[in-house]
Amino acid sequence: MDFLQDHYVVKDELLLIFISVILGLFIGAEREYRNKSAGLRTFILVCFGSCLFTILSIKIGVDNPDRLAANVITGIGFLGAGVIFKGDNKIEGITTATTIWATASIGMAVGSGYVYFSLLGTALVLLVLSALTYLQQFIDNYHKIRDYRIAVETSADVRHCEDVFKNYHLKHLIIKQQYTQDSLSVTWRLTGKSIHHEELMEYLMDDPRIIACQF
Repeated sequence: MDFLQDHYVVKDELLLIFISVILGLFIGAEREYRNKSAGLRTFILVCFGSCLFTILSIKIGVDNPDRLAANVITGIGFLGAGVIFKGDNKIEGITTATTIWATASIGMAVGSGYVYFSLLGTALVLLVLSALTYLQQFIDNYHKIRDYRIAVETSADVRHCEDVFKNYHLKHLIIKQQYTQDSLSVTWRLTGKSIHHEELMEYLMDDPRIIACQF
């Protein structure tokens, strides 16, 4: 009788592990599709590992079942920090890091037997990552913030740049200035509609008073 009971328990636990792999695959596929730093295999292993550690925590830590599971969160924190890096103008990888953290919680929910919670959590993660991207793009189209580094010859050309920004309905703020023997390099932070940014770049490439520009 005990053998049959253990047999069914093992089957249930294997099913939970399989579910965690599938849920990790769904989230990882979305990240892989968007070519993020952590992809398909990473999220499968995170979800699977969190599930297995939670099952082991329940099995081993009879008196204190949260002993192993609590340390999963700490380990995931180190893993998430590895995908965060500084780009040219902003910190990147934070969304992927928080997705790893959320995926670990889904794996822990599966390992604890809360399959419906984990399914709901997976659906919400995919909703935030996919559906809300369109909302983010909509906001970005009307409130695009971009840093430009523009090289000119004189300070009079700086005022010329300010007039150009106003003509293209872009709010401007000087972030940094760097003087050299032959030119003046100014870093601007411009805010406005995305289409105005594109129109500005086309103008700057043809403006003879602009030595170089980048963003």
